[in-house]
Amino acid sequence: MKFGVIIFPGSNCDHDMIYTLRDILRQEVVELWHKDTDLQNCDAIAVPGGFSYGDYLRSGAIAKFSPIMEKVIEFADNGGFVFGVCNGFQILCEAGLLPGALLHNNSQKFVCKNQYIRAENIDSAMTKFVSKDKPLKIPIAHGEGRYYAPEEILAEMVQNDQIIWRYCDEDGNLTEKSNPNGSLMNIAGICNKEKNVFGMMPHPERAADPELKNTDGVAILKSIIVHIGSKSKVFA
Repeated sequence: MKFGVIIFPGSNCDHDMIYTLRDILRQEVVELWHKDTDLQNCDAIAVPGGFSYGDYLRSGAIAKFSPIMEKVIEFADNGGFVFGVCNGFQILCEAGLLPGALLHNNSQKFVCKNQYIRAENIDSAMTKFVSKDKPLKIPIAHGEGRYYAPEEILAEMVQNDQIIWRYCDEDGNLTEKSNPNGSLMNIAGICNKEKNVFGMMPHPERAADPELKNTDGVAILKSIIVHIGSKSKVFA
């Protein structure tokens, strides 16, 4: 399977994603520069975390105008698989590929820690190898991670099973204390109506290497690979 990982000026999680997909999960990976206009026949596009364009204006607000995003939008509109992590999630919301927006954390502080999340929809491309009863411990690192959408949009998302991940405690309880940024409904990750575009604030690529003593993120990324049809690949 061939993944394209987009690199923007200010990206700092691009090589984390590349390393995990290529060296841990044994997938073909190509680096796509933000000025590129060719997705090189990739099967899936990853929009990694970082601080694209220095997070000027709003996080992701400038990146959505990069030349490559026109091709990413076209790819997604034609059913192509796209997933964004952290700043990538912000970019996909700014580009209109996902509903809602990511606002400044309630604390007005940057939050960097391990965080438990639970799957709300275990029949999605990101959760096929995830148990709904077992929260995953996945790192977060963001200053603008508070998910917001108007009430009517949230209701529609619930009806369409578009809420994929929610922040929780170690036992899977949804509490105010376990919500690191004030996201509505403890939302940590969502998808579009067509379920081919996904975004999440936590970093599964940072929880994939056994050297880090946490491989909870592997289940998420493996789910994506199997969903897109690369069952013949050898997983680490």
